[in-house]
Amino acid sequence: MARLLIGVSGGIAAYKAVELVRLATKAGHSVRVIQTPASLHFVGRATFEGITGAPVLVEEFDPDPARGAFPGDPAPDHDPISHLELVARCDAFVIAPATANTLAKLAGGHADNLLTSAALACTAPLVIAPAMNNHMWDHPATRGNVETLRLRGATIVPPGTGPLASKGEWGEGRLAEPSEILAAAVGTRSLDGVRVLVTAGGTREPIDSVRYVGNRSSGRMGVALAKEAAARGADVTLIAANVALDTPPGTISVTTAAELEAAANEAFPQCDVLLMAAAVADFRPAAAVDEKIGKGGRDGLALELEPTADVLAGLSSSRRPDQLLVGFAAEHGPGGHERARGKLERKGLDAVVLNDISDPAIGFDSEDNEVVIITAAGEQPVPRGSKHAVAAAILDRVTDLRSERANA
Repeated sequence: MARLLIGVSGGIAAYKAVELVRLATKAGHSVRVIQTPASLHFVGRATFEGITGAPVLVEEFDPDPARGAFPGDPAPDHDPISHLELVARCDAFVIAPATANTLAKLAGGHADNLLTSAALACTAPLVIAPAMNNHMWDHPATRGNVETLRLRGATIVPPGTGPLASKGEWGEGRLAEPSEILAAAVGTRSLDGVRVLVTAGGTREPIDSVRYVGNRSSGRMGVALAKEAAARGADVTLIAANVALDTPPGTISVTTAAELEAAANEAFPQCDVLLMAAAVADFRPAAAVDEKIGKGGRDGLALELEPTADVLAGLSSSRRPDQLLVGFAAEHGPGGHERARGKLERKGLDAVVLNDISDPAIGFDSEDNEVVIITAAGEQPVPRGSKHAVAAAILDRVTDLRSERANA
């Protein structure tokens, strides 16, 4: 069961947060609630305290009798800063309802109340359920703030369409149903305890001490997968080949295909899920030299290339029945689907993620991606979006595949 921190901001939909908290506690989750001062005009703190059995905090300097502990947990032996302790202990921070004002503050990185301060300090998954008048929801400023938060990795539970707070008004802006919000919050821990091995980046095969044969993979997709898997509770091992990005602590850095193969072979037996996002060179120079090759007469340089090991095929040949393997296929133009499906079958994989690099907007080193997840059962297109959003969709499918296997 999860520790859920629920933030309630000041909108009429705050009354639905009561049902959200009730559903969460009924399902066995441990819940703490933070309210903004404005939300007290709609729901008093005693209501949430009665359901959770824990004190509700409103002001940044409110004393917390539980010292940041969630119901069922021992309190620390010191008196910590309340919002820092709450976010350090939670498995997900859910803000429902999130008003237009709160969305703007979150997008701007403001920390002017307990809820926004907690959000800024929180490293757990952030789940945001907006609710407001339809004209406020449609305003470009609000849509821009939502997209900013989405790009930063927040899970947005979009509002529904129906009657609004003002009499006779109808439109998009109603808070999503509490059961839907809870499902999104609990889904953020869908890989709790699962051991995930991710490879990222592109290998470089040396020609001499300066030059190499390589590819243009930045590692952005693999790093996004590693971060999203960790946010969902997974125990993640990331093997990064020549990645110039911020990577999680403990990342294993490699350069060549042989180094990646050795690191993957060592980590693979312990993993439950493999996400092979790295672009591994298919060929390497047959005879690299340890010094720089001189220009000479500039008559040209002939290179003899030899194939590298097929790392993914090798891992697949030694897999356990309970392991789930996902390959990636960067294809160019027509015929990509057929080639990706051939890879799925030939290498005995559970899924292949296909992206068409002929589109420069989603090619190497771009911020966005657009993929198709191919399995034996069919194809699932993932529309263009940030690589974090695409990573979330891929891991949703991984969760589904693991569930299907467990129930088979």
